[in-house]
Amino acid sequence: QVQLVESGGGLVQAGDSLRLSCVASGRTFSTYNMGWFRQAPGKEREFVAAIRWNGRSTNYADSVKGRFTISRDNAKNTVYLQMNSLKPEDTAVYYCAADQSIVVRSAPSEYDYWGQGTQVTVSS
Repeated sequence: QVQLVESGGGLVQAGDSLRLSCVASGRTFSTYNMGWFRQAPGKEREFVAAIRWNGRSTNYADSVKGRFTISRDNAKNTVYLQMNSLKPEDTAVYYCAADQSIVVRSAPSEYDYWGQGTQVTVSS
């Protein structure tokens, strides 16, 4: 079992940057692919980015490509989401999730463990 705790959210202006962190408990973090998802009010949870267990493969939603970067530090049991050039439409609760599959996946239903989320609000 993996427990995930996100941090780093906040209120920023359009064009600003934020870095989200997600710390995992347990000694098996390095075996999980990790993903970031977000959910805006009244909308379904959507995929943002994912990274393979060894950090050698990443995947991004088209809406964040070129602006967001996912990375991980297995020694610290932590996955990061660097968000640059933030837009008001990036406003959402951001969740990290862990997946034990072999391939990097983007569907929320395929992830096994979830954090509680951190709010990101981007003002125009």
